[in-house]
Amino acid sequence: MGTIKIGWAERDVTPSGPHFIPGHFNMRISVGVMDPITTTALVVDSGDDMAIFLSIDCVVIRCFLLDEIRGRVAKINPEIPVMKILANATHTHEAPSHYYDGGELSEYIKDQYTDEQLKAMLASYIPNSYMDVPRPGMEIESSDKYREFLAQSASEAICEAYEKRAEGGIGYGYGYAIVARSRRTVYFDDYSKRPDVELNSLTAVHGHAVMYGNTNDDNFSHFEAGDDPFINIMFTFDAADKLTGAIINIPCPSQASESQCYLNLTADYWHDIKREIRAKYGDDIKILGQCAAGGDLSPHQQYYLDARVHKFTLKYDKTSEELKGNCENIERLEIGERVAWAFDEVLSWAKKDIKKDVKLAHVVETVELSKRMITDEEYEYSLQQLEELAKEDYRYDLETARHNLNNNSVLKSKRNRFSKIIDRYKNQKTEKKFPMEMHVIRIGDIAFASNRFELYMDYMHRIQARSPFEQTFIVQIAGQPGMEGGSYLCTERAREGRGYSASMFCNLVSCEGGQEMVNRTLDILNELAD
Repeated sequence: MGTIKIGWAERDVTPSGPHFIPGHFNMRISVGVMDPITTTALVVDSGDDMAIFLSIDCVVIRCFLLDEIRGRVAKINPEIPVMKILANATHTHEAPSHYYDGGELSEYIKDQYTDEQLKAMLASYIPNSYMDVPRPGMEIESSDKYREFLAQSASEAICEAYEKRAEGGIGYGYGYAIVARSRRTVYFDDYSKRPDVELNSLTAVHGHAVMYGNTNDDNFSHFEAGDDPFINIMFTFDAADKLTGAIINIPCPSQASESQCYLNLTADYWHDIKREIRAKYGDDIKILGQCAAGGDLSPHQQYYLDARVHKFTLKYDKTSEELKGNCENIERLEIGERVAWAFDEVLSWAKKDIKKDVKLAHVVETVELSKRMITDEEYEYSLQQLEELAKEDYRYDLETARHNLNNNSVLKSKRNRFSKIIDRYKNQKTEKKFPMEMHVIRIGDIAFASNRFELYMDYMHRIQARSPFEQTFIVQIAGQPGMEGGSYLCTERAREGRGYSASMFCNLVSCEGGQEMVNRTLDILNELAD
C-alpha cells in the first residue's frame, strides 16, 4: 500500500461530415452534431499496480480499436503497461462508426498479429459487414479514417493522464436514480403464434417475450426484469481534497435519442449528465461514464406515455406539439438531473472519507466460456432462409438515395444474420469455448469487473451479491482484442421467453457460459480480497 497517484484527460472525438452510425440493422447516416463525442481516460497508480480506465462514446469497441490504442500508447510511452487499459463503450447509438471499411491496416495492428491471423479475421469479418452494400448518391466518410483519429486521440488521452499523475485520493458510494427500465415485455401467450405477426431474423424473433412489446395488450403479463436504481460512483480528489472527477457506473445503455430518423451525432444522456454536474462543480471536472449490465434494460419508457407528455409540458414548459417525436431528448434532460442529484447526495457524505493509501491490484485474464451451440435444425433453417434472401435484389429505384441505402442495408443485415449462424455451426465442432478478456480490479474496498457483453442484469446481481467488496462496479461492453465485440448474454428465463436479444442470432455464449463468467469473476474477486 502507498499513496495513490491519479491522472485525468479527455478528448473531443467528434468528426465532421456524414458518418455511418452503427447500432441498428440499417445504415443510418449522420446529418450533423447535437453534442460532442468524447473519450475520457483515468489512471490510478498505487506504485505496486495500476488501473487505466478509458471510456469511449461509441456503441461497441471492435475492429482492432483496442489493439490500435494499445499499440499507439506503447509507441508514445513504452513504460505504460498497455494490458492494464480497460476500455469500455458508453453504448451510445448515435456515434460514428470505427468499423473496418476496407482500408489498409495500420502498423500498430500488423505488429500484434501474424499475416495468417489477420487474413483469417478479415475473411470472417468482411463477408458479414456492410462493405459491399451499394450506396450510390450517398456521401459517407471513411470509418477507417475515423478509427485512426479515435485511436490516436484515445491513446494521447491515456498518455496525458499518465503524465499528469499526482498524489490524491478516492471516495466512493452509491446513490439512487432510475435511468434503466426493463425493455423485454412478457405475454401470457406465445406472441410468435399470433396471426399476422411478422417473424424475421432481425428484431422479430418473438416468443413469450418481445423487445419493446406493446403493453396495452390483453395478454400483457409483466416485464421480464425489474429496474435497477443503483448508481455506483468513485470520486477522485487531489492532494488538497478538492474534487477532480468521478467514474459513474450506470446499468443502462445510452440510447435515449436513437429513434430519430435523421440522426445528429450525440453522446446521448452522458452529455446531459456531464453538463448538469459541471454546471455546479466546474468545467474542469472529469466524468468517466461506464455502462453496467444493461442487456435487458434501456432508458425507454414502455407505458405511462401520455402521463410523460403531461409531465414534460408542465415541468419543461413545452407544448404537446414541441414534444412530438422529441420526448426521448427531453427524457435525457431528466436523466441528467436525476444522476446529478444522486451525485450531489453521494458526494456530500463520501467526501468525509477520502482514502489516499489503498491497495490496488489489477488482474487481466482471458477466460473461456461455453458457447451457445447452433442446433442441426437451426443450421438447416438458416441455409434455407439465406437461399431465399439471396434471390432478393438490391434496390436503386426508391424515392431517395437514403431510402435505397436503408432498404439495401436491411437486406444485407438479414443475410448476415443467417450467414453468421452457418459459420458458427461449422466452427463449433472444434471450437466449443469462447474467449473473453476480463479485467478485475481492486481499489481499496471497492472493485471493478469487466465483460464484453450486453450483459443481462441478473448476472450483475449474482456477482455483486456475492462479492467480498463493499461495492462492485460491473463494466459491460469492454473492449476486446481483434475484430469482434459486443453481443448479448441472456439469462435462463430469457432463453425460455425467446425474443430479440435472447435468440441464436444474439447469443454467442450460452447461459451456462454466463454463469462460468460469474463464477470466475467471483474467484478473482475473492483472491484479491484475501
